[in-house]
Amino acid sequence: MTAMRRLRLVDGEGGPAAAPSTAGPSSSSQEMPSVKVALATQDMTAVNAHFAGARTLAIFDVSADGWSLVEAVQFEDATAQDGNGHATGEPHEDDRVGSRLAAMEGCTLLFVKAIGGPAAARVVNARIHPVKVQTDEPVETVLERVRTMLNGTPPPWLRKAMTARAAGDAPRTDFMDDDDDA
Repeated sequence: MTAMRRLRLVDGEGGPAAAPSTAGPSSSSQEMPSVKVALATQDMTAVNAHFAGARTLAIFDVSADGWSLVEAVQFEDATAQDGNGHATGEPHEDDRVGSRLAAMEGCTLLFVKAIGGPAAARVVNARIHPVKVQTDEPVETVLERVRTMLNGTPPPWLRKAMTARAAGDAPRTDFMDDDDDA
């Protein structure tokens, strides 16, 4: 069993707190679409971790108006990676992936430094679109990119991912082919 710790903002009465938005001006008064975004991180400052080896999944709610931290889920089974995305320690990768998938329930996007093929297939099967970053990127940069996409017309793959999640459709595995539909 994988040990994890969930950190959430709460109000003085023990309920979830309304976290303030941390970016961008308000764009319109109509209802804003929002997405839950998971970031694989070792230090809460950058997307800098392989999915199965991340110490923390920082989960944010992002809208066209800004973003707020929903929770930070920390894992005790974070492992070193060999540079090719292969774990160099225990426990078995299936255990690490399963606990991380459970932590990302309700998320639409996952930003990672790297992710293995079988893990990516399980993430996509859970209706979460994995996005690899080429180099370590600050959390604020990644969140601002998502906010900007939502502020305009989201790309087809993001619209379809948001629609599938909202409708509870069958899992999609063809996100990358959607860019040609625009």
